[in-house]
Amino acid sequence: MRRKTSVPPSPLPQRQGVDPVRIRLPFSEGWATVGDYLIERLSGAAPGEVAAMLDAGRVVGVDGQPVAARAPYSPGRYLWFHRDLPPEVPVPFPLDVVYRDDHLVVADKPHFLATTPRGSHVTETVLARLRRELGIPALGAAHRLDRLTAGLVLFTVRPAERGAYQRLFSERRVRKEYEAIAPYDPSLTVSRTVRSRILKERGVLAAREIEGEPNAETVVELVGRSGDLGRYRLTPHTGQTHQLRVHMNALGVPILGDPLYPEVAGPVPDGDFRRPLQLLARRLEFTDPVTGVAHRLCSGRTLRAWESYPVWAGDQIV
Repeated sequence: MRRKTSVPPSPLPQRQGVDPVRIRLPFSEGWATVGDYLIERLSGAAPGEVAAMLDAGRVVGVDGQPVAARAPYSPGRYLWFHRDLPPEVPVPFPLDVVYRDDHLVVADKPHFLATTPRGSHVTETVLARLRRELGIPALGAAHRLDRLTAGLVLFTVRPAERGAYQRLFSERRVRKEYEAIAPYDPSLTVSRTVRSRILKERGVLAAREIEGEPNAETVVELVGRSGDLGRYRLTPHTGQTHQLRVHMNALGVPILGDPLYPEVAGPVPDGDFRRPLQLLARRLEFTDPVTGVAHRLCSGRTLRAWESYPVWAGDQIV
């Protein structure tokens, strides 16, 4: 049995707030050289991209020195490199910081900005932006919000403390409150608790409710009315993917601007910033596991459909 070893620090700095890719060569056979393995491992890269990276000395080892394509394959060896990133459409909305200390940064993210690098959204993410703007390379996310959802997201300053803050969420020791704009339903003036089992399958855009033991619970309450629209307070007691969107749809009041519920209309194209999903992570309340401070944080954002439905429903970027 191989002894576990600690991961060495990256010899490459971040680029635009994004960490380099780290790869560890598997403890198996089948490749004569490092180049052979990387070409197979990165088969999705453009033709010749891997060879060009190796030839340019952009793949380095733990000592920061370039690794040659013909270097002998060495099981367990760590490699780092930065891949060329395609241009991303800038999200033209400010990213606000509502709280910051030596341990935490709590951001108030706009709609359309992903929380962390994933897929085609890498540099245009909350994490990458904050690392650049605040000068905190070690900043890490303690939890996530959907790209289309606005509101409060918690980040940790010190990597050694990240697990303590992540456990706040996994152990349900954070009180989260959301706000949503959806069709008015007078029956929801009385608090309604929705429980169901939600399944989100990899590669499938929308989650769905299935039979079985509930794994998702949300308290829904109507707190305002404007004509045919209602403003709802949503208090999730669990954190399943798309939970609030699924539960609101199940109640017959899908959230305005939702491209997936009740019908999948496809992902919102990059650059289309009209009619944002009217869902906002309004409040976070928790006791800091490191300092013991009781935090009660509130988003300063508003939902445009509630303020001016014609503006939200029109073609203006909001």
